[in-house]
Amino acid sequence: MTQLADLPTLSRLIREVGLPRFMGELADAIRADFLRWPQFQKQPRVVNHSPGGVIELMPVADSGRYAFKYVNGHPGNPARGLSTVVAFGVLADVETGYPLLLSEMTLATALRTAAVSLLAARAVARPGARRMALIGNGAQAEFQALAFHFHLGIDEIRLFDVDPKATGRLLRNLAPYPALRLRRCASVAEAVQGADIVSTLTADKRRATILAPSMIEPGMHLNAVGGDCPGKTELHADILRDARVVVEYEPQTRVEGEIQQMPADFPVTELWRVLAGEARGREHASQVTVFDSVGFALEDFSTLRYVHQQLQRHGLGRELALVPRLQDPKDLFSLTRAEAAVPTYTGATHDGPRRDAAPGDRDHRARRKSPAGALC
Repeated sequence: MTQLADLPTLSRLIREVGLPRFMGELADAIRADFLRWPQFQKQPRVVNHSPGGVIELMPVADSGRYAFKYVNGHPGNPARGLSTVVAFGVLADVETGYPLLLSEMTLATALRTAAVSLLAARAVARPGARRMALIGNGAQAEFQALAFHFHLGIDEIRLFDVDPKATGRLLRNLAPYPALRLRRCASVAEAVQGADIVSTLTADKRRATILAPSMIEPGMHLNAVGGDCPGKTELHADILRDARVVVEYEPQTRVEGEIQQMPADFPVTELWRVLAGEARGREHASQVTVFDSVGFALEDFSTLRYVHQQLQRHGLGRELALVPRLQDPKDLFSLTRAEAAVPTYTGATHDGPRRDAAPGDRDHRARRKSPAGALC
């Protein structure tokens, strides 16, 4: 049966696992799949652009599992009281095509983006990095800050956002972590001065120059997260020319990442090659490195796989009547009859295991007496 991981379920799972452990294990899961890179069928995401944003489908598969994520990016949404990014995803069995997991991916995407940033920094940033700058203090910022604090040893973070309220929210959310020193800065230049790692996390869908060459110091590692679609960048092109650039999936990043500004033969290195030891990440201590992060479907595959495993381990989630169970697999029409029997499922709810739970919630079944109604 298909398991459902909605927002309350994922939130509870994170609390039970613990946020630091969840982030670390997720980074490890992504690394394990990147090391199997040749085993995956890969493609750039399928994209539909509009004046106000973008909607994307991100598919990938190996010989056993298929996954996709639906995700949007609409920078104007906060003015409407809506999130800039929302997402959901599916993990399926390749042999049968049956979906194994339907999961929220808004919160999960924030976690996996931070986990991938951490993974790249471990491989490319200078050892001993302790000071970080966060440019753009939106919905992704807390996850980046805590991933780098818990798992890379970052103990000081300088913050800047054009919206002071965003920085204020970030300061409040990170207040329970007193070992992490936080400093509000008045400009990008002030925030990045002396930083070992600089993360850019802005949302505007435009060619921007968040970081200029004059701000870059020898040995910095730039975690460029905000530029993730055509026409949207954060770094001056001269920064890229003078840096070693690491990407996730080159054919996608050429179109969507910071390197869309560069010639088609501009040299980059895919992250999986660094992780596998086939290529060097950082060549010397004073080298400037850039992780041109646009988000790739394999990271979502890893996240869905990890969430699916943890749901089973912790007895969370619930079984969802998303696909039919038929005595005669060819008799789909039988589901239109009122007398069609409702199959019984064995699964779990948010409150732990529940046996013999019919699809749909029990209140819904009580309101709709027809057994066929429970298939909605």
